[in-house]
Amino acid sequence: MVLRSVAFGTMMAAAIVPASAKVASHPVADAQALEMAKKAIAFRSVRGPGNQTPQTLAYIKDQLVAGGFNAADVTITPVDDTAYMIARWPGSDPKAKPLVISGHMDVVEAKPADWQRDPFTPVVENGYLFGRGATDMKFDGAIAVAALIELKREGYKPRRDIIIEFSGDEETTMKTGKIIADKLRNADIVLNIDGGGGVLDEVTGKPRYFTWQGAEKSYSDFQMTVTNPGGHSSAPRKVNAIYELSAALLRIGAYRFKPEVNDLTRASLTESAKYETPEIGAAMRAFAANPEDQAAIETLAADPATVGRIGTTCVATLISGGHAENALPQRATANINCRIFPGHKPSDIMAELARVANDPAVTFKDVTEGSVATAASPVRADFVGAVKKALGSVYPGVPVFPSQASGASDSMWFRANGVDSYGASPMFTKASEDFSHGLNERAPIANVAPSITYYMSLFSDLSK
Repeated sequence: MVLRSVAFGTMMAAAIVPASAKVASHPVADAQALEMAKKAIAFRSVRGPGNQTPQTLAYIKDQLVAGGFNAADVTITPVDDTAYMIARWPGSDPKAKPLVISGHMDVVEAKPADWQRDPFTPVVENGYLFGRGATDMKFDGAIAVAALIELKREGYKPRRDIIIEFSGDEETTMKTGKIIADKLRNADIVLNIDGGGGVLDEVTGKPRYFTWQGAEKSYSDFQMTVTNPGGHSSAPRKVNAIYELSAALLRIGAYRFKPEVNDLTRASLTESAKYETPEIGAAMRAFAANPEDQAAIETLAADPATVGRIGTTCVATLISGGHAENALPQRATANINCRIFPGHKPSDIMAELARVANDPAVTFKDVTEGSVATAASPVRADFVGAVKKALGSVYPGVPVFPSQASGASDSMWFRANGVDSYGASPMFTKASEDFSHGLNERAPIANVAPSITYYMSLFSDLSK
């Protein structure tokens, strides 16, 4: 591992991060969190040959055991080329349903040739931690682990069990996330540290607002297929599989699903409108008040940053057709990727797409892997109160409101089992510096100290 940095404290001061309240001092936990994050990033925990997710989890287990967890209470289970971990801190009341802290330790593929720095060589520079997993989500996971160890160090005794678990394929098949959720279906509440978070002002670096996630759109892939006998390219026919598929795709591309809101998105649009441009903000407020406001719909649908917030979206992502340069195509296929607003079945959305395609020659097949449709979690007063208290202890006065994620996470497996799950990460970053899944991923390391305090407050309040 190569590390280019000055002292931890100096880098913490140098980072562009919000002014906060006087944060409780936890220097051991702060240093441990950064060190764990760096070592976790150094493992290439990517699906496929050489997947080091099991080694990453073994390292995390070592830290938990060294921090006071019973080794028998930290289990790592291999699955295919990956693994998952479940660690339990027993509470004083064995009848109380547990608090679950959920995350993952696998990451999206990153090719060193494309990066300015090796993605699996952690670098601390100019107040940022660089490396694959800095934002999604090894850094956050390390901070949560360090916070739990600090609670043990300070002598905290939970009433209910606290369980921290990390899946091993959240970025791909999401198989281990379902296994974990099935094992922990008796949980009272899940804090998904792979969701939520705060936004920093682009100029001042100060916090603008913080959102917690109470719902997410369902992920679905539908395969469109057209087949016909084909033939010699010197004798074109009126019916051509590629042309038929293309025409159907154009109809789908021009289609808009019915815009809609729920309690979470209405609150999110209303509150976040304050931080948008005047035009977008006005459209958000208008749509939240009346989801049939056509002017607001047109404005929000035209912006890639907001179109996904007002309903189901479907888009063509892959296309394939033909089998030879000198032959008429016998088959043409396309993949339609949908992010489905809570409350709709994927089968209903696929049927709607078939009606829009309006061609009996086009067949549709659900080829989704690792996804399930779920409703939003309820707005629980105990959770919202604990989040506001925890965030207010480090960033007083920063607005806190709910949000709905456009992408899927392991929360869906818990919600499918009837367990309330909420995205609750305390990490703050600028919108322009969110490089999750992208090149040169990084996160401000000055998040560490306030995040430790936030997590300690949240974990203790919800495990009493």
